Amino acid sequence: MTVSAPAARAPQQRLRDTLELVSSMRFAIALLTVICIASVIGTVVKQHEPLNNYVNQFGPFWAEVFGAVGLYSVYSAWWFLLILGFLVLSTSLCIARNTPRFLADMRSYKENIRESALKAFHHKAQGVLPDEAPQASLQRVSQLLTGNGWKAKVQQREGGTLIAARKGAANKLGYIAAHSAIVLICLGGLFDGDLIVRAQMLLLGKTPFNGGGLIRDVAPEHRLSPANPTFRGNLLVPEGVSAGTAVLNMSDGVVLQDLPFDVELKKFIVEYYDTGMPKLFASEIVIHDHESGQATPATVKVNEPAFHRGIAIYQSSFDDGGSKLKLQAVPMKPGAKAFTINGTVGDNSPLDKVNLPYTLELTGLRVINVENMGAASTDSGADVRKVDLADSLQKHLGSGAKSQTEKQLHNIGPSFSYKLRDASGQAREFNNYQLPVELDGQRVLLAGMRDNPNEAFRYLRIPVDEQDRMDTWRRMREALLDPAAREQAARRYAKAASPADKPEVMQQLQVTAQRVLGLFAGADKPPALAPAAGAASGAAGAAAAEADPPPGGLAAMARFMETTVPEGDRARVSEVLLRILNGSLFELANIAREQAGQPAMTNSEKTQAFMTQAVVSLSDSFYYPVPVLLQLDDFQQIQASVFQIARAPGKKLVYLGAVLLILGVFAMLYVRERRLWVWVQAQDQGSRITTALSTTRRTMDADAEFELLKKAILKDAAA
Repeated sequence: MTVSAPAARAPQQRLRDTLELVSSMRFAIALLTVICIASVIGTVVKQHEPLNNYVNQFGPFWAEVFGAVGLYSVYSAWWFLLILGFLVLSTSLCIARNTPRFLADMRSYKENIRESALKAFHHKAQGVLPDEAPQASLQRVSQLLTGNGWKAKVQQREGGTLIAARKGAANKLGYIAAHSAIVLICLGGLFDGDLIVRAQMLLLGKTPFNGGGLIRDVAPEHRLSPANPTFRGNLLVPEGVSAGTAVLNMSDGVVLQDLPFDVELKKFIVEYYDTGMPKLFASEIVIHDHESGQATPATVKVNEPAFHRGIAIYQSSFDDGGSKLKLQAVPMKPGAKAFTINGTVGDNSPLDKVNLPYTLELTGLRVINVENMGAASTDSGADVRKVDLADSLQKHLGSGAKSQTEKQLHNIGPSFSYKLRDASGQAREFNNYQLPVELDGQRVLLAGMRDNPNEAFRYLRIPVDEQDRMDTWRRMREALLDPAAREQAARRYAKAASPADKPEVMQQLQVTAQRVLGLFAGADKPPALAPAAGAASGAAGAAAAEADPPPGGLAAMARFMETTVPEGDRARVSEVLLRILNGSLFELANIAREQAGQPAMTNSEKTQAFMTQAVVSLSDSFYYPVPVLLQLDDFQQIQASVFQIARAPGKKLVYLGAVLLILGVFAMLYVRERRLWVWVQAQDQGSRITTALSTTRRTMDADAEFELLKKAILKDAAA
């Protein structure tokens, strides 16, 4: 049986069609469009973030979908690298297919064109020179073209002579250079990406590491050799410490890259603008080479890297290197006592020794906090449930772009952040300032918290005493939670506020004051709300009737008045109860100060401002979500530099590709290819000249150039 010729040619035809498609311009442009879209996604979506961040941002379903297609590591996703590889293949085939034709076209003068074809050009002209012989015309035109930069070729024909000239052949070179630049840049991206690293992991049995612990304890299967030809990772080095293992972030974990040297950080230098933004990062380092043992000092700045053994050391950022913190723990529940914690930033320590079911994670220390203090606040900003520094305190601490007053930038001092993680693994994040800030005429300490990283911090304002400490507020709160202290404060208030000759009034006022203090302290619970009139007797009515009462504070007093006082009398009764509360708390504060050996507060404007803020702050403190508040007492800052360590052999390819791209685009846009033909033939005693110009783009410049050439060639001869 024989195979027919069409059937035999079918596979070859399909192969040619496939090569034609892959090497076509439309295929390359389609691939380039997809890469551009993917790059936009990689710019908008933060790359290599923890999975919980994406779940909080997109939700569980879409977070899983986006993760499955690799949107969290776009530039190392298999489909991105595959498209990049196809773009290299497509552009290379396009260059290979068209370059010989372009080079041949650049060498060709197209001198075989017919005389009749010249009359079909847009730019054409013809004239007779009766007094100039054909040979003289040829010599004059040749000299004219050569003097204007044209390359010409003369062809003798029967009946006349053709001069074929060309100019701007670099336009074709621009096409070759621009397409070659795309290939070089893509190859550089492939070489400097994690493609080589993943190939080593596949061939050498390396696997990503997802655990914790010390770097030196990580197994060899998670480490790459110092001879790795290309990598890009991060190296964190605290002051006074050496490190020689970089961390390479992968989509499914990390890989450790052993370096042929250690980097020792002698000193980290950071300078700030008046706005609080850093203006200079610099690291004084010493590079210890493993092979030679030589120590080489160097200074690394932003955009000024150091180089050793072909590896670049960039200044990426800075971090805490394990600062030492001394914290004062303020109990927020009755019966607990204050205690001191000594910790290191980055460490975790359980609080079981003080009978608290939490693990303390110290996450950061920020020594400089420059904020705008030029605007006046319009609210108390004390409710830890509703107030945050970005909203209710924005006129004090927020962006100056919304402020109608002149900005007053001040450094409000150090702050530290920490997390308290409960037994179920859930954590709340806290950010507390060490020094007080003056807001609304009262100096307060700011204690912030949030339930998840996507929220802004909500701040509790704690007023400070004459020593700029929160001791008076803390002792006042401890006394508020003590029944004996509440009884003593109520007795003092009743004695001071009642007439001396009416003991029955004093006794009644004492009972009322003690009841108000009990409600405010959360010791006495107000009655539960009754179901609303007309409400269903089902689940809604039961939920309203059995709602938990407020834990204390002003909300508990409001619930008390709502459930026991008629609506028409609430305004009058609330005014009386608040007056009793303020007076009783004033006595309570003085009792706490006397027990601490401090003088009693006098009834002055400053004291009234303190008490006003103290009442609101104490009320909000009952909603503080954890039983302890940590205050920064002292610290020893230890800074660390974060270096980006890179061995990038593809960098030179990218640089070369960038140069070729600039030259190629410039040649294609600003170099116009032109071809000129001049046909000279004898007529009587003179010569007849026919000329035509061909250009890749019809522009006004081309029209003007042909007009000048026509005048010079024809010497204003008659048509």
